Amino acid sequence: MPSPREIKFGFGHKTTLLNLIGCLDKPTSGRIVIEDRDVSKLSPRELAEVRRHRLGFVFQTFNLVPVLTAYENVELPLLLTAVGAAERRRVQELLNALGIGDLASHRPDEMSGGQQQRVSVARALVTEPAFVLADEPTANLDSATGTAIIELMHNLNRKQGTTFVFSTHDPKVMERASRLVHIRDGLIDDSL
Repeated sequence: MPSPREIKFGFGHKTTLLNLIGCLDKPTSGRIVIEDRDVSKLSPRELAEVRRHRLGFVFQTFNLVPVLTAYENVELPLLLTAVGAAERRRVQELLNALGIGDLASHRPDEMSGGQQQRVSVARALVTEPAFVLADEPTANLDSATGTAIIELMHNLNRKQGTTFVFSTHDPKVMERASRLVHIRDGLIDDSL
């Protein structure tokens, strides 16, 4: 296995890295191990199971379904995993915790970018995944909301052991991180 400094990523380095970790892309060489399982060798169906049950995603472009309400967008991952009413109550709890509980019946086109980002964060957290991959999770948020989301994620890490992998330029996110990995010109740069 190559040393960390030899790991190379293609175009769009940070997004490529998140897509590889998130089982959305397969590596052309090497392997990706999640919870002692080499996911680079799994079938598409098995990868879907890993994503559904172990991973949460906060996409920079939100990826909300435009015809669904905020509540329905957050609930969507739960519908894929056959959960009950108790788990579905978590949808409204997350919307409330993120300060957008009153927007549960609004569609994405009826919300600001920051509100859509918070719906995206709630959707990533609703299944209580072991890992959350977040691409610029605070980019579209005002300072106070960004700080609240960082605090929520920090608490989930501390209390539930949820691992968060952020791709960010936000110094507030970096200040709270327990480990920073810098990518420069497609390589991990540990000189910073």
